[in-house]
Amino acid sequence: MAFPGRPAFKTEALCPGMTVGLYGGSFDPPHAGHVHVARSAMKRLGLDRVWWLASPGNPFKDDAPAPLAERLALIEKAVPEPRMVASNIEALLPSSRTVDVIAWLQARHPRVRFVWIMGADGLAELHRWRAWTEIARRVPICVISRPGCGLAARLSPAARRMARHRISQQNSRALPVTVPGWTYLTQPLHPHASREMRQSR
Repeated sequence: MAFPGRPAFKTEALCPGMTVGLYGGSFDPPHAGHVHVARSAMKRLGLDRVWWLASPGNPFKDDAPAPLAERLALIEKAVPEPRMVASNIEALLPSSRTVDVIAWLQARHPRVRFVWIMGADGLAELHRWRAWTEIARRVPICVISRPGCGLAARLSPAARRMARHRISQQNSRALPVTVPGWTYLTQPLHPHASREMRQSR
């Protein structure tokens, strides 16, 4: 899909039966903590790809992010491996809302399994997202532990509401075919945060 005055985004060929992680965020800038989340999800879930969905903006942050092209280039530098894909799709679709992006991808690739990936800090805020319950009905959710927010995430409104659909991390390989379903993966915690990196510029 292309829109007047905007470059068409590169659509990587996805084969039926593939499992693709969707990792959304501002990535302003992408850092080792983000890479840790993406690689942990890929390894623990057995994903074929992880698409980094760099958002044009973030409604929960006051400051405007760096230009999208700059952030995409930094993602590609941070994760040069071919199974990690930096995507500008959120900027090119009519709506950048997560639920709409997921719905579009599922309609375009009906035989591909998609999994939403987020850090534990994202789970703590998930109940504030527009149509978050529809997101949970559409795709399984993989949450990776992050420093300082484990308890808040596991006790968050979204976690409590989805409690009966939680899959143990020992069975996380079953997550991509479990909808609704979510898992919380404990990994060695990585301290990096985008806010600290922006302040050090």
